[in-house]
Amino acid sequence: MKPMTLACTAAATVATAAAGSAATDPDSGWYRRLRKPDWQPPAIAFPVVWTALYADLAVSSAVALDSAAALDKAAATDKAATDGAATGTRNHSREVRSYRGALAANLVLNATWSWLFWRSRRPWLAAAEAALLAVSSADLVRRTHRLSPGAGVSLAPYAAWCGFATALSTAIAGINPGKGNRRQ
Repeated sequence: MKPMTLACTAAATVATAAAGSAATDPDSGWYRRLRKPDWQPPAIAFPVVWTALYADLAVSSAVALDSAAALDKAAATDKAATDGAATGTRNHSREVRSYRGALAANLVLNATWSWLFWRSRRPWLAAAEAALLAVSSADLVRRTHRLSPGAGVSLAPYAAWCGFATALSTAIAGINPGKGNRRQ
């Protein structure tokens, strides 16, 4: 993978983590009063897991983007040889643009959950948004796997964790009726 590609995906995931962290407040009275399911992991698990998943997301996405660019370059070279045209590459192929868009949407969804849950205190809305994030994450794994099977497999835990986070968000919302959007 190219260092510049990794630098870009790492910067995007760090920005996402920072945006989400800015909204997160597990010490708030509101959160402490919420009932949680028995199967919720200990609080320390969340920053550890998310840090590993963000690192994986940055690397896997960089590999996928570089693979897409390489495929585009090969296709342009093949077309030039076939057509007798000058060799060239498109810097922003449809595949690269599509992947970047899917990654950007996923990162926005990722950061938005924290703001909906922690700041807006809207557990049901956060749970619905988490479901969108889980679908987006599964799609990102699919796209990554298509471009680089190894990177796609490596990214699968991210989608699995987002699915788990959806179940956890839904469970918290369900066992705390009427606890949303209260400033206490």
